[in-house]
Amino acid sequence: MPDGLARWFEARGVWRRLALMVCFGAVAALGHAPFSLTAMTFAGFAAAFWVFPRLLTLRAATVAGLAFGSGYFVVSLNWIVEPFLVDLARHGWMAPFALLFLSCGLALFWGAAFGVAHKLNVGRWGLVLTLASAELLRAYVFTGFPWAMPVYALINGLAAQMGAWVGPHGVNLLLFASVSAVLSWPQRRVIAGVGGVAIAVALWPMPAAEVSKSDERIVRLVQPNAPQHQKWDPDHMRVFFDRALRSTRSGLAIPDLIIWPETSVPTSLDRSTNTRAAIARAARGATVVIGLNRYDGMRIYNSAVVLDGTGVVTDIHDKHHLVPFGEYVPFGDVMARFGIHGLAAREGGGYSAGPGPRLLNVGRLGHALPLICYEAVFPQDMRTDGQRPDFLMQLTNDAWFGRFSGPFQHLDQARMRAIEQGLPMVRAANTGVSAVIDAQGRIIASLALNTEGFVDAPLPAPQSPTLYSMTGDWLVTGFLLATLFGLFLRRRRETD
Repeated sequence: MPDGLARWFEARGVWRRLALMVCFGAVAALGHAPFSLTAMTFAGFAAAFWVFPRLLTLRAATVAGLAFGSGYFVVSLNWIVEPFLVDLARHGWMAPFALLFLSCGLALFWGAAFGVAHKLNVGRWGLVLTLASAELLRAYVFTGFPWAMPVYALINGLAAQMGAWVGPHGVNLLLFASVSAVLSWPQRRVIAGVGGVAIAVALWPMPAAEVSKSDERIVRLVQPNAPQHQKWDPDHMRVFFDRALRSTRSGLAIPDLIIWPETSVPTSLDRSTNTRAAIARAARGATVVIGLNRYDGMRIYNSAVVLDGTGVVTDIHDKHHLVPFGEYVPFGDVMARFGIHGLAAREGGGYSAGPGPRLLNVGRLGHALPLICYEAVFPQDMRTDGQRPDFLMQLTNDAWFGRFSGPFQHLDQARMRAIEQGLPMVRAANTGVSAVIDAQGRIIASLALNTEGFVDAPLPAPQSPTLYSMTGDWLVTGFLLATLFGLFLRRRRETD
C-alpha cells in the first residue's frame, strides 16, 4: 500500500488510530456467516497488517492488537447475547456485558500476538507467526474457545480444502501469510504474486457436490423446531416430542438411521422406557440415535443414546467437552471440598463430563464419532485411539444461538471438521440447520433454520484418511515453535 496512506494513519491521534483498528477488526469479521464476505476478511487483515510496522512501541502494538481483536470478536460473536435473551426479564441485562467481556478477553490473545511480533522485530512476517500461534492457543487455553477462527471465513472456497492437510491452524497461518505476501509489493513482486494467487484460490468457490446413487445408505435427520424459551415448558414439551415422532414415522421408505437432536427427548434415560418404546414404533425397526439427559447417582450427563429396532439401548456417548459456566462451573467439585456444594457437578450442580471421544455402533451405517453441540467446535476432539469412524455425527440444540449468526457459524464449523477428517458429517439440530455434509465440507441436503420436519439423504462416502486426521495439530505446532524460537534467538543475538 502507498506510503502516503501509512503516514496518514500514523498522523492520526491515539484514539482515532484505535478506532480504526476496531473498524479493521469488524471488517475482517464480515467473512463469517451470515455475511460470508470472504473478501472482507482479507481486507480487514490486510489493513491491520499494513499499519503494523507503524506501531513504533511495544505498548502501541499491544493495544492496537487488542483493539483489532475486540472489533473482530464483537462482530463475529454477536450471537453470544442470544442465550441471555431467552429469559429477558432475568438475564437480559447481562447480554451486553457478556459480549463485551468475552470479546475483549479473546482479544487479549491478539494483543499479545501484536506485542510479541513487535519484540521480534521482523515486520509483518513476525505477526503472521504470532497471530497463528495466538489462535492455536485460543483453541486450548482454559479448555479452549476457538469459535470464529479466521479459517471459517474461507469455508466456501477452495482454500478450505487445505484443512485436510494442515488443519484449521495451518490454514490460518496460510491466510495470514498470503496477506503479508501481497503487502510486500512492489519490493518483492514474486512473493506478492504468490500471495495474490493464494487469495484468489481462497475466493474461488467449491464446485457443487455430486451425490452417488449407488448402494445408498439413507440417514434421516429430525428437526422438531423447539424454541428455547418453550423447550422445557410442560405445556409445549409434548408438542415438540410429537413433532419428532411424526417426522420419525413419516415416509414410505424406512431409513437406515434416524437421528434426533441434542436433549430432544423430554425425559431422562432412566425414566424413558415408554418413551423409547414409542420412538421404536415410530421408527418401524430402524436404528435411532436420540439426545437426552442421563443420571448416574447425583451426576447428570448430556448424552447421545443409540436405540435398536425395539427401543433397547445399545450404546451411549456422554458429552465430554462441556461449556464452562454454561453447563458446569469450573472447579465446582474442588469448591465442594471446602463446603461450597451448590456448584459441584458430582452433586448435580451442572453437567458432568463424559470420558472422552469414542465411537458409537449405529448399525448398517457402521461406526459414528458423536459430537454433542459444542464438541464440534474443537478440531482436536475428532481423534480417537481406536478405529477410524465411518462418519461424524453431531447432535445439537442451536436454539440458544438465535436466528442471525450463531446457527450458521456452528454449521460452518461442522463443515470444516468434515474437511479436516475426510469424513461425511450428519448434523441434527433442534431448530436447524440440520444437514448432511460430504467429506469436502459441501452440504448435500439440509433443513432450513426454524423449520419443523425431517430430511432424508444418502450418507456420502468417506475419503482416505487425511494427513491432519493422522497428525492433528502437532505439525503446525512444531513449525510455529521452531520458527518462533529461532527468531527469539536471532533477536537476542542482535541485542547482545
